[in-house]
Amino acid sequence: MKRTILAAAIAGMGTIAVAQTAPNEITFGEYGQIETSLSGLVGDPAAGLEIMVNRGKGNCIACHQVTALEEYPFHGEVGPSLDFVGERWEEADLRGIVANAKMTFPESVMPSFYKTEGFVRAGDGYTGRAAESEIEPILTAQEIEDVVAYLMTLKE
Repeated sequence: MKRTILAAAIAGMGTIAVAQTAPNEITFGEYGQIETSLSGLVGDPAAGLEIMVNRGKGNCIACHQVTALEEYPFHGEVGPSLDFVGERWEEADLRGIVANAKMTFPESVMPSFYKTEGFVRAGDGYTGRAAESEIEPILTAQEIEDVVAYLMTLKE
């Protein structure tokens, strides 16, 4: 994997800077799994929950039912229920599915949340026009890690 960890201290702060893996540098396993953190950091389950229900970000519940999130309205039935997903899948598998589900399930209609190239016709926001500049991923590397951290909490 073309991944660099910078062990340099940030100017006098004593903080370690960690380089994230760019979307086009990901190495997927045979079944679409991504073994290491995309951001180089551990995910935050609370932040992941916010992304799961945020209609402007991940909006996972638009397609998936999650009993633990029943206080949020409008759960979808397009994708499978995410109840107990933390028991059914390994962290690396979930990271791969959230980043680019088509690597695990080629026929999936789930968006590729961490992909920036290889689109048939990427649009420019909601304008109906083709994108004229580089496409940004839907979620950042850290947001992927946060969602995965939340999904790992969904156990019996």
